[in-house]
Amino acid sequence: MIGLQILVNGLTLGALYACLAVGFSLVWGVLNVINMLHGSLIILGGYLTWYAWLHWQVHPLAALLPVALLLFALGWVIQMTMINRLVRQPVLTTLTVTFGLDLILYNAMNVLFDATPRRITLDLGTLSLGEVVLAWDRIVAFVLALALTLLLYAVMNASRTGRAIVAVRMDRDAAELMGIRINRVYAMTFALGAGLAGACGALMAMVFPITTNISGLLLGKAFVVCVIGGLGTVPGALVGGLVLGLIESLSGHLFGPQNAVLIGYGLMLVLLMTRPTGLLGRKGYE
Repeated sequence: MIGLQILVNGLTLGALYACLAVGFSLVWGVLNVINMLHGSLIILGGYLTWYAWLHWQVHPLAALLPVALLLFALGWVIQMTMINRLVRQPVLTTLTVTFGLDLILYNAMNVLFDATPRRITLDLGTLSLGEVVLAWDRIVAFVLALALTLLLYAVMNASRTGRAIVAVRMDRDAAELMGIRINRVYAMTFALGAGLAGACGALMAMVFPITTNISGLLLGKAFVVCVIGGLGTVPGALVGGLVLGLIESLSGHLFGPQNAVLIGYGLMLVLLMTRPTGLLGRKGYE
């Protein structure tokens, strides 16, 4: 029965990882921008949700959409005013810009909220199915994280905006010749990534303590998920997140939770050497 508990814990964690990484993967795959700001945007979403819950008594589930929309708007502004000017430059240029923005946001959050871990405590109780026990807040976070990831997949495949993003990802120059406004697509993609980061932060604040000190860790997990699943696709992020969650859950049980992150990074290195496109990535895509 312990195996079933490990499986359930891994899937729950994996759904959060997928939601955490899908926006990062999309921005990297479409814009060729490695968004170093992504981890801090997740923390900002968690902080805003916690602040609304503590000071305004807003339920975190009610705050999830406003927080996501606020970070969507922030992402749009950042992309249109700064990154769009540099998006055709070498990837190191945009990486440096987003790294600088990350430092600014990181220190601003430390000033406004300080680095003390914050967590929303809802005390929803637990669900017991035989010997398998799972907290209801984790169940809610799992369902919503999975729903957000699948919603993005539906948007990418069933809407004009989503198809435009896919077209730009496949061939930017051909998409531009077909009349697609590339700058608008870039801004929408970056804003979607920021909005999903905010929503993920709101969910994570219900499950884990949120602090600026883990922004780098979250960014690292986004990298691992992209390498495992494949870059720039929603299914890749979903598969990569679930695989990483299962591996960390199993390795945490076998080798201790302090070594779970190490195992995940080890898997990333193995895949980079043996299958650099990831499990669902396509060979030849740049």
